[in-house]
Amino acid sequence: KMLDSLLALGGLVLLRDSVECEGRSLLKALIKKSALCGEQVHILGCEVSEEEFREGYDSDINSRLVYHNLFRDPLNWSKNGKAFPEGPLGALRALCRRTDPGPVTVALDSLSWLLLHLPCTILCQTLHALSHRSSCPDSSSSMERVRVLGLLHEELHGPGPVGALSSLAQVEVTLSGMLSQTSANILYRRPRQRPTHQTQCFSILPDFSLNLQGMSTLESQPHPDPPTTQADPTAHLTFNLRLSEKEKEAKDSLTLPFQFSSEKQQALLCSGPGQATSCIFYEPDAYDDLDHEDPDDDLDI
Repeated sequence: KMLDSLLALGGLVLLRDSVECEGRSLLKALIKKSALCGEQVHILGCEVSEEEFREGYDSDINSRLVYHNLFRDPLNWSKNGKAFPEGPLGALRALCRRTDPGPVTVALDSLSWLLLHLPCTILCQTLHALSHRSSCPDSSSSMERVRVLGLLHEELHGPGPVGALSSLAQVEVTLSGMLSQTSANILYRRPRQRPTHQTQCFSILPDFSLNLQGMSTLESQPHPDPPTTQADPTAHLTFNLRLSEKEKEAKDSLTLPFQFSSEKQQALLCSGPGQATSCIFYEPDAYDDLDHEDPDDDLDI
C-alpha cells in the first residue's frame, strides 16, 4: 500500500503541497497509520490549533498522540507557558532528547512555519540529528532512529531552502491536483540503490484512509545529454568565405599596392629622360598664418 511504502524507509518523509492541493490530510493519514502500528507519535503543531488538528480522529487514535502545542504561544511570550523555554528550536531539541522505547514518529506541521522562525541551516542540522542515530547539538545522549513527517508549503520558499530540505529526505512526495483527485509524485531514496519515482493517484476519505486509483513506477536512469545541434555561423553571411580555383589563381597573381616589387624598384631607380618628374605646387590660402622668418635662424647654422 502507499502509506506502508511511504513509512517503510524511515528518516525524513517530506510532503510538498501547494495552494491548489493541501498536504495536511495526507500528513494526518500517515500519522493515523503510524499510531495504528503501535508507534509513539509526537506532533509539533504550529499552524493550526490542537482541536482542529485532532478533528477527524477517533478517541482511540487521539489517545495515542502526544501533541506539542506551539500554535497557542509560538514565541513563548506567556509567563505561564514554560513548556518550551527556547521556542521552536527548544521544542525540536526536546524531541531529539526523548528516549521513548521502540520506533518513534515525529510529525511537523509545518516545516514552512519553522523556516519562518529558524535559520534554514539550524533547522536542517536539527532535522538530520532528529532523523538519524546521532546526538543532538546540545545533548550528549544518543537517540534511536526516528521517522520524521514534515509538511512543506513549497510556494512560500525559494529554491535554496526547498533544495536543502529535499536533500535530507529519504522519501519526497510532491502533491498536485484537487482534494477529490490527488496525484502524488513520490521519490524514494533507498540506501545503495538508485532513486525510484512513483506516481500515485488517490483520494483521502473522511476517516483519513486512502482510496488508491492508479500507480506507475519508474526507476531513475542516468539520462545522456540530449544531442545539441550547433548553428552554422556561416549560413546567412552576405559574402563568401571560400574561393573557387579560378578566384584563388586571380588572387595569387594580383600585385597589391603596398607590395614593393622588383618592377617598382627598377622604375624608381632608373628614370628615363623622357619620363616626367613629379612636382608639388602649393598656393597659400588667404587665412593661412605664414611666418616669413627662418625658424632655424637662432641655431647659427
